Amino acid sequence: MSVSVQDLNIEQLSQVKKQLDEELSHLTTSFAQLKGAQAKFKACLENVAEVKPANKDKTILVPLTNSLYVPGKLSDLDSVIVDVGTGYYVKKSRAEATKHYQAKVDFVKTNLDTLQDTIQKKQDNLNMLLQIMQSKMAAGQGQGQQRG
Repeated sequence: MSVSVQDLNIEQLSQVKKQLDEELSHLTTSFAQLKGAQAKFKACLENVAEVKPANKDKTILVPLTNSLYVPGKLSDLDSVIVDVGTGYYVKKSRAEATKHYQAKVDFVKTNLDTLQDTIQKKQDNLNMLLQIMQSKMAAGQGQGQQRG
């Protein structure tokens, strides 16, 4: 059984609005986190691209953690270590690493597009709900003035 939002009173509409606000907040937080993940994968792609013959034996900063870097030199230009998640690292060729990170970027982009559509639909629903609430409040005030 479905109920039209037109049939709800102001208090019920307020509850629906609160739920939509919470959903939108959660979705926009998820969107921001996915954008961060996408940026990380793109940075990984750029880093793999920097492993090239021109940089052999040059001193570079090697990341040990997100905030700790140590000086090092590129000695193996054919392979890189790829973080495949949950603390596991795999040695891959530069081409395999590029393919891996590009697939991650594409996957996250697909999810971002889907999430953006969902956020837009929720936002449209919220706007419609606010219009209904405003018209019901205006109608309620109009009835109050007619009685007075």
